[in-house]
Amino acid sequence: MSTITTRLISATAAAGLMAFAMAGCVQGEGSSSGSTETVEGAEWSTTTLSIDWATYNPLSLVIKDQGLLEEALGDTVEVEWIQSAGSNKANELLRSGSIDVGSTAGSAALFARANGSPIQVIDIYSQPEWSAIVVPEGSDITDVSQLAGTSVAATKGTDPYFFLLQALDTAGLSINDVEVQNVQHADGWSLLAGGSVQAWTGLDPIMAAAEVDSGAQLIYRNVDFNTYGFLNATEDFITNHADVAQVVVDAYEQARVWALEHPEETAQLLADAASIDIEVARLVINERSNLDVSGVPGEAQVEVLTAISPIIAESGDVQGGQATLDKAISEIIFADFALKATA
Repeated sequence: MSTITTRLISATAAAGLMAFAMAGCVQGEGSSSGSTETVEGAEWSTTTLSIDWATYNPLSLVIKDQGLLEEALGDTVEVEWIQSAGSNKANELLRSGSIDVGSTAGSAALFARANGSPIQVIDIYSQPEWSAIVVPEGSDITDVSQLAGTSVAATKGTDPYFFLLQALDTAGLSINDVEVQNVQHADGWSLLAGGSVQAWTGLDPIMAAAEVDSGAQLIYRNVDFNTYGFLNATEDFITNHADVAQVVVDAYEQARVWALEHPEETAQLLADAASIDIEVARLVINERSNLDVSGVPGEAQVEVLTAISPIIAESGDVQGGQATLDKAISEIIFADFALKATA
């Protein structure tokens, strides 16, 4: 990883815009990352691009709203946008081939890769604090240690679930000390609000809305237990459609520059997409979504994944345990596109 580490650079405004102008708009440009076979009669190696958008990925909302991919790829490539309701759903779509590019938390990407999904991270879209342990207003639970024997809602295979594992570990507990209700993020909040569970490992923007609108309490926060936002692509897409993959990453870096310069407009996009109040959206964008990070995946992400991998191994959810996870970590980074986009 030393080569990647030495080349890690921030996605500044000037660099991002220059990358898009000089690289992202060069139609049909190949990549050293793999072979690219041009479709006969077309400017690109494929005629379709399936990509996700998610309320937990603000940059995807900017790209979709501004039509950056459609503009760069022109009429010869049909762009299909599919919503991901959570990292686990994005991973399902990637594994089935329903999307070429999808956004997940870093821990979820590692979990998927270790369980055989042929994906690699091609860009980092954020360093968020999007997970915490949530209880309803007026709850007697004020500390993680009090979760022993309770029912907790969490979405397995996502950052909130892995956040729960780490949070329990800090209190000397394990996943066996609680009853996990495995539901999607929005359903987790519904169970908590309805009294069916005592705690929920939340995900923004749903968590922020619960906090602002319903007085939900965040009893445990730890930004270090939140892994980065990973933009992942299938190995087939990386190898056979590197030209289009480069355009995607270029668009992400252009969107990052715009979002950093227009936080209020970005918050409004999130409010509209998630059907939440602008006050909630501002909380997510301004306080819990760090978009000002390098888009180049590398050593920082490897360190985070390495730190969390023993807890994932201990959960028993990955066949082969730590050895399988170590192998996945060594294979999950593909930085070429992001290095070009931010150069």
